[in-house]
Amino acid sequence: MLLLALDTATPAVTVALHDGTSVVASSSQVDARRHGELLLPAVDRVLAEADTRLDAVTGIVVGVGPGPYTGLRVGLMTADTFGLALGVPVYGVCTLDGLAYASDLEVPFVVATDARRKEVYWARYDNARTRVTDPAVDRPADITEQVAGLPAVGAGALLYPDTFPQAHEPEHVSAAALASLAAERLAAGEELVAPRPLYLRRPDAQVPKNYKVVTPK
Repeated sequence: MLLLALDTATPAVTVALHDGTSVVASSSQVDARRHGELLLPAVDRVLAEADTRLDAVTGIVVGVGPGPYTGLRVGLMTADTFGLALGVPVYGVCTLDGLAYASDLEVPFVVATDARRKEVYWARYDNARTRVTDPAVDRPADITEQVAGLPAVGAGALLYPDTFPQAHEPEHVSAAALASLAAERLAAGEELVAPRPLYLRRPDAQVPKNYKVVTPK
């Protein structure tokens, strides 16, 4: 097994290789505006660090979000392209699950990422491997009672200390954690989700109201 993992659902552009036992190479850069520019060079760096070629990869792991439309599209389209070109399966993993796994917490907690618009993408977990609610998007003040008293990880939690007073790192997801989680689930015979984007709201860019299509006569 040689898994190539990547995620662009948060400001982090993150890539890793996992050989079924451990992470053999990884790269992460935080830049919310340069996902498309940074992702492929990061793949090249990781392959070079591992002294291997892309055609040695046996599976692709990609974070499916939730996250902003543009960022998610970069990672998912790249993963699908690699999968088609190499003829290997593409496995989707919830980005929040990757953050939870990296936390290594064994008590109930919350993962929250920055959804912009003064909102967070979030979910509750019983432990680092077990999510107990579906991912959602809400204003922090609207979920205070639901997350009260729980530790929290993720950039969204760190942004809103009034709602998440016990927030701490990891701030962003890492492909190393996604790859490790996926490898663990595959080894256990679990079926991973399809690599489809987890959009929880409409994209920021909208067609203006009363837009008129002008066509030549």
